[in-house]
Amino acid sequence: MRIAFLGTPDFALAALRRLVADAGHEIACVYSQPPAPRGRGQTLKASPVHAYAMDQGLIVRTPVSMRDPGEVLAFEALELDAAVVVAFGQILPAEVIDAPLLGTFNLHGSLLPRWRGAAPIQRAVMAGDPVTGVEVMRLTEGLDEGPVLASETLRIGPLDTAGAVHDRMAAIGAELLARTLPLIEAGTAIETPQTEDGVTYAKKIRPKEARIDWTRPGVEIDRKIRGLSPFPGAWFALPTDKGPVRVKALLSAFEDAEGPPGQVLDDRLLVGTAKGAVRLLRVQREGKGPQDAADFLRGVGVAAGTVLG
Repeated sequence: MRIAFLGTPDFALAALRRLVADAGHEIACVYSQPPAPRGRGQTLKASPVHAYAMDQGLIVRTPVSMRDPGEVLAFEALELDAAVVVAFGQILPAEVIDAPLLGTFNLHGSLLPRWRGAAPIQRAVMAGDPVTGVEVMRLTEGLDEGPVLASETLRIGPLDTAGAVHDRMAAIGAELLARTLPLIEAGTAIETPQTEDGVTYAKKIRPKEARIDWTRPGVEIDRKIRGLSPFPGAWFALPTDKGPVRVKALLSAFEDAEGPPGQVLDDRLLVGTAKGAVRLLRVQREGKGPQDAADFLRGVGVAAGTVLG
């Protein structure tokens, strides 16, 4: 088929790589979000999808808005059989969705209708879902409301972070998409409408959510830490002689222990909560790289009785 690919982050990159390797489709154009400031120097850098597509010699467009009339006309002029959307980062207008002959299809990181929206992987981990999945769906104007064509499930383990689930899901999703496109081309893909039972929305992660509130139950804090790892990273304030220092918690485990909320209960970063305790397994001090707890403690002494903010 002649297709357009619309995607931006690493999650989308896995799918694009798979389609390029397949060599069974003509990728007429790749769309990605415009270059954005990144790193300490805040220099403009292309997204992972943009950079890879350029390396492959593919045509790339980075519109600020796909609703721009000129962009709509340019998209329609591609005369596509289908379009594939994977974490593009923009809501597409009906004119774009309906332009390809066979339609526009989205690879989504949840088992719909659960976790429609922007942050399905993080929200699934934060909610304690034991299972999630990845699906190919027909894109419609409603938010992730279209019928589902294919699906794969993934288990979320007790030590899984959003990052770990993301990486497994990206690989599985890329293969799922590659298997589904020939069925779409042949007209044999079965489209199953979503039920309205069990609809939940995965709201975008806001910076204010990242601070750890030790007065919450330990199970909830553990899920939050793993759900926000590696980005943006749940954080707490560590008291030092020079004032509080921000530390991200990147991996944790719930333990059945008791102690005052926020108080370090032993010499291995077990922290009390409103109910139970959380063992911090991997952390990152502000301005430093990620470290296992044992390595972190060798450089920064955190004695039992220390109260974290």
